[in-house]
Amino acid sequence: MNTSNTFSILFLVNPKKVSGNQVIIFARITVNSQRAIISLKRRIPLELWDSAKKRARGNSAEAKQVNQYLDLVHSNLFQCYQDLLFKRKLITAKVIKAAYLGDDETSKTLQNLLDYHSRKIASTLASGTIRNFGITEGYVQKFLKKDRKTSDVYLKDLDYKFLCDFEYFLSTYYPNGHPRAMSHNTVMKHIQRLRKVIRLAYNMEWVDKDPFRRWKTTFEKKEREFLSANELSNLETYEFPLDRLDRVRDLFVFSCYTGISYVDVMKLTEDNILMGIDGNNWIVTKRQKTKTPIKVPLLDPALDLIKKYSQHPMTIISGSLLPIITNEKLNVYLKEVAILCGIKKNLTYHMARHTFATTITLSNGVPIETVSKLLGHTKIATTQIYARVLENKVSRDMNNLKLVLEQNKGVKKFPDQ
Repeated sequence: MNTSNTFSILFLVNPKKVSGNQVIIFARITVNSQRAIISLKRRIPLELWDSAKKRARGNSAEAKQVNQYLDLVHSNLFQCYQDLLFKRKLITAKVIKAAYLGDDETSKTLQNLLDYHSRKIASTLASGTIRNFGITEGYVQKFLKKDRKTSDVYLKDLDYKFLCDFEYFLSTYYPNGHPRAMSHNTVMKHIQRLRKVIRLAYNMEWVDKDPFRRWKTTFEKKEREFLSANELSNLETYEFPLDRLDRVRDLFVFSCYTGISYVDVMKLTEDNILMGIDGNNWIVTKRQKTKTPIKVPLLDPALDLIKKYSQHPMTIISGSLLPIITNEKLNVYLKEVAILCGIKKNLTYHMARHTFATTITLSNGVPIETVSKLLGHTKIATTQIYARVLENKVSRDMNNLKLVLEQNKGVKKFPDQ
């Protein structure tokens, strides 16, 4: 980049704008004949200003204070110019003005970044993901207010200690309505989201270094609950006294046999049922979360539920494949379903997806690559979370091993020749 620039700084006042015999001093920056004006918000009596020397005239205490201030402004503006020159940045009068006023990229704040990130993801990520980022942002603001006694910080002031303090804040924070503090994994998810946001600032060169570069996010391994074959069978055959519980059970069972998440089930219509390459009915849709296509052959239990609700008043009115219900009510009613069916587990709708991955597919010998495709995962590593080793599979595999070992005992061994 060409660094040969003409650069000058000039102080001036506007004698036409006098207020109480006082005028405001301005700094005029000129780079390659292009100008930018900065109001210094410093007033001086008009008769004290020397328009020829561009300084306060005389040796009075007030004149000396004004001239010392102007020397400081001149030094700071020249330093902004030198910094841009050293970094081989584009140098214009407006850029120097922004740097001096703190409006340049190096003076961006954390709130500037959060606002930019919110606008960036507004039309690119799923609503649930956007909501999660919003929750994390709320905790960042609570942390700044409580721990740092401020509402914002400069990005350049973020460091490793900031992250350690934020982690401690989250670990000891009791959200309203919660009986205990956040779990370790919940804390890590919030820090993981903040890390993505700050990484964006680093990639955009809003910060010179990534404060997360030495940070290690750790997650405690948790067993994802699912229904066993017996529990699922009890759930399917139980006769509920209320229609709303019957519908909730049917929605849950549908996902147990398709692996489709709540948000994607609610969007299904008859148009999503197509004939597959095998001549059977398949559900063809796209995951809202990752935008990846889903193609799931319909097993008989799922197909029976579609037929059950094909002429139901709720689906006829909504045009949906299955009855529509909010996720909040669905999970509340599932607690009633669990009690009536004698299920001791914390029954949530997402557990149906876990059940499909384990009890329905993996435990019945479906290859993990196929399960990953059915679930609409973009990485097989995500599917491996579900690939737990079930006790009945351990028993089956060990019995097969016993047979192999017993057969080997009967094989006659010949000495080496």
